[in-house]
Amino acid sequence: MTEDRIQLAESLLQEAVYQSRARQAAGIAIGSTSNEIPQGGCGLGDAAPGLEMSERGQELFKRLWPRETAPTEHHRVFGILQEWVDRQDAFDRKRNHFLRDFRQANGFDRRTYTTEKAQAFDEGLARINVEVDQRLHETAQKLLAD
Repeated sequence: MTEDRIQLAESLLQEAVYQSRARQAAGIAIGSTSNEIPQGGCGLGDAAPGLEMSERGQELFKRLWPRETAPTEHHRVFGILQEWVDRQDAFDRKRNHFLRDFRQANGFDRRTYTTEKAQAFDEGLARINVEVDQRLHETAQKLLAD
């Protein structure tokens, strides 16, 4: 498993999230008669079900699996992609909850934060982002596992 393949797999995982977000946003726009945010706890709603590949997603898929995949392998890959979309939604909620909680405790205007508060804010976001990057890398490796 080369680093190039892992990066391609990470890109495919991210593309799956982008497509889910696009379907989710289209569903809100199409099914909504107002500007209300659907009930989902923090405005994110749920990941849009199903994975339709964009042109970019199809290109990444073909680069990772140039030969046609067996149905069981195809099912395994798409299962991992959907798991990542769900996991990314959980990370987004975690990030949003951190932001909400921090801002409620310390105010919304970063310009008023002390050096310590600004550092705590940056470190809190960095911790979440490091975790996302680690899980993305692990999931890419899982995606490529035979």
